Amino acid sequence: MSPEAPHAAPLAVPQKSKARRSGSQTSRSPVDRTHPAAAKIASAAKAGPRLPRLPKGERGGIELLLVHAVEHLGKQGEVVEVKRGYAFNYLLPQGLAAIATDHHKRMVEKHRAKLEEIARERLAGLRSVLEELIRTSVTIEANANDEGHLYGSVGATEISRSLKQQDLMVLPEQVILQGPLKEVGLYTVRVRLSAEVEGDLKVWVVPSSGDGGSK
Repeated sequence: MSPEAPHAAPLAVPQKSKARRSGSQTSRSPVDRTHPAAAKIASAAKAGPRLPRLPKGERGGIELLLVHAVEHLGKQGEVVEVKRGYAFNYLLPQGLAAIATDHHKRMVEKHRAKLEEIARERLAGLRSVLEELIRTSVTIEANANDEGHLYGSVGATEISRSLKQQDLMVLPEQVILQGPLKEVGLYTVRVRLSAEVEGDLKVWVVPSSGDGGSK
């Protein structure tokens, strides 16, 4: 994808240097927001050596009760149907959902006021992370020829990995690209931490050390 695409425009390539960031060096994660009330609900779904019989939806997926609102999925307290991998690799470990049993539904109702408070705190935390992201730029080295065209490309996974090295935990799916970056230069990349929290990140793509031009 050419850097002239709508989401990015390359500028002059800077001198190679390590990625800089400002702000605290403390690791910050936009999905690390476990609260005792939410944790009590989420942990109940994983308690014991074996899970009870999992409630299945009409499409063959697993029914979960959302402990927090999840973008493009549902609001807090709603029962949703998701694929098994999405449930056990993301929603349940992150405390975003619990198995949709009658017991968990009653727990959500009981703790609804507290969960709403948690949601507000989480939103404030995401906005704090976004402010730090906006002040941050990342530099990613890639093999390129003399004209600045990459032999490969830079995508959301590489950007997420670079941010992780700066103790900023942003998932690849939270990095919004219209296509992979295929030339050296400066790009403005959209990062969406939630439906309400998103902003721009500066990404430098520079030639790898030792590149000697066309191969």
